[in-house]
Amino acid sequence: MNNTFSNKFIADEKNLALLKETMWGPNAIRQAEELSSHFRITKDMKILDLGSGMGLSALYLVQQYGANVFATDLFADPTENYERFQSLGIADKIIPMILDATQPLPFAKGYFDVIFSVGAYNMFGDNEEMLPRLIPYVKKGGYIAVAFPGLKYDFGDNVPPEMQPFWEVPEVAETVRGTTWWKDLFNKAEGIEIVTISEMACHDIAWEEYLASLDPCGEYKWGEDKWTLDMKAAEDGKYFNTIQLIAKVL
Repeated sequence: MNNTFSNKFIADEKNLALLKETMWGPNAIRQAEELSSHFRITKDMKILDLGSGMGLSALYLVQQYGANVFATDLFADPTENYERFQSLGIADKIIPMILDATQPLPFAKGYFDVIFSVGAYNMFGDNEEMLPRLIPYVKKGGYIAVAFPGLKYDFGDNVPPEMQPFWEVPEVAETVRGTTWWKDLFNKAEGIEIVTISEMACHDIAWEEYLASLDPCGEYKWGEDKWTLDMKAAEDGKYFNTIQLIAKVL
């Protein structure tokens, strides 16, 4: 596995510094690499990257495949992302945008070859309406591919004692669910064929690389860092996974 894009990328000290500065969660480059391995991406494709954060998944899609990417996020500054893409020499392949995925999308139907999302879909797609809304924007034969935090099994009303303080946060309790729950949700949508719904093999290393970028003894990059560290320590590898779902549009 040493010849993977992710390993080659972080072997460069400059790239590793960029990664540490821009991760908003478990390494999005690792997740993007595994997610994209389930279908074919070519340089002439147009990809809508939903919830792209500071652009790591978009960076991967461009540097690995030469695809044309719309890097969209509700919270990331598109100007900062554009400047970052310029410094990497990939700004001509990426359009950074502010976008609320829950609102009507400003694109033509059938415009994209792929809708791609790493680390964000569970925050806006945990309902029966979202997937059917996205499907029309993808060409027939194209793909919707998403990866996000999940659980090895749904807690239901039996939240483990060590996780109860974190499950008191509605954003967590309502969006972090098990693979079976997501499989049932995706199977309700018409016009797609499920390619895979599974746990990601990169879960542990993606988390390790993210946690290594945080400094529990110093300044935190983001306001939620200590909370995340505390939650991961309480979880201790027993409950969390990373879920990937890939669907082909019919």
